[in-house]
Amino acid sequence: MTSNSEEPSFVSFILKPGSSLHPTFLFAVDAAFALLFFVFLWSAYLTKGNTHFFVLMGIQLALWASVKWFVQELKKVPPANETTNMETSTDKKEQ
Repeated sequence: MTSNSEEPSFVSFILKPGSSLHPTFLFAVDAAFALLFFVFLWSAYLTKGNTHFFVLMGIQLALWASVKWFVQELKKVPPANETTNMETSTDKKEQ
């Protein structure tokens, strides 16, 4: 298997700052949460409705919702380099 040096791998891509807002990464996170939910659902079915799996599904859905909320809040914040540029320009005006 040969790898193209011009195309970065998915793992190296997600480790770069700011990649948490990339649609490919968000799709992978959603896919992982959906797969985990269906594993819990299937496990609950196989165990004839074990309460523990329903509790785990609730925890997993709450975690998924909190991640989605955090990403939405993160999209509202300007990038760090713009913020620092604005702070330095206001500091220069005050002097």
